[in-house]
Amino acid sequence: MFEMIQAGGWLMLPILLCSVIALAIVGERFWTLQQTRIAPNYLVAQVWQWYKNQSLDETQLQSLSRNSPLGRILAAGLVNRQHPRDIMKESIEETGRQVVLELERYLNTLGTIASITPLLGLLGTVIGMIKVFAAITTEGVGNPSVLAGGISEALITTAAGLSVAIPSLIFYRYFRGKVEILVLKMEEEAMKVVDVMHGDRETGQDTAA
Repeated sequence: MFEMIQAGGWLMLPILLCSVIALAIVGERFWTLQQTRIAPNYLVAQVWQWYKNQSLDETQLQSLSRNSPLGRILAAGLVNRQHPRDIMKESIEETGRQVVLELERYLNTLGTIASITPLLGLLGTVIGMIKVFAAITTEGVGNPSVLAGGISEALITTAAGLSVAIPSLIFYRYFRGKVEILVLKMEEEAMKVVDVMHGDRETGQDTAA
């Protein structure tokens, strides 16, 4: 492995750095973007029980806000539960935008890695071919060993760049889709609370779902 990295030239260092960063982001996002951590299924039913029992106070709202991103969104709306529906919905949407930014954290970096690593590999290819032609100019084509270094550098950096870019792009697309699904789930759950508290939805199975 070390010999391959050495043969690839100095451009292997940023490619390897990109691979380490991408791996760290993928692991962190897999841990963070779990539905049970983002939008627990029991949360809306619990909030409704607190509201129905008139036990919803500041302490519970603070606990709800710390519970999960969905809890934070619900707490933002519940703070304004005495106000009209539009104000409650607006506060939910404002907090929701902040939550979405947090869910998308590091994804731009992952997308950037997916974009630049093939370019780094291509740059390595160009540098390797320049070395090949320079060797041909000075040594001719009679000694293959003189050309081998430039050719191997060209091929190794290209392969390394693609090896990092392809999985990075796959996971970038996967996490973007997962964030969209989680956002839709949180929006649906938050609107249940708004509609029930303002009489636009019947209580029962919809709230307990």
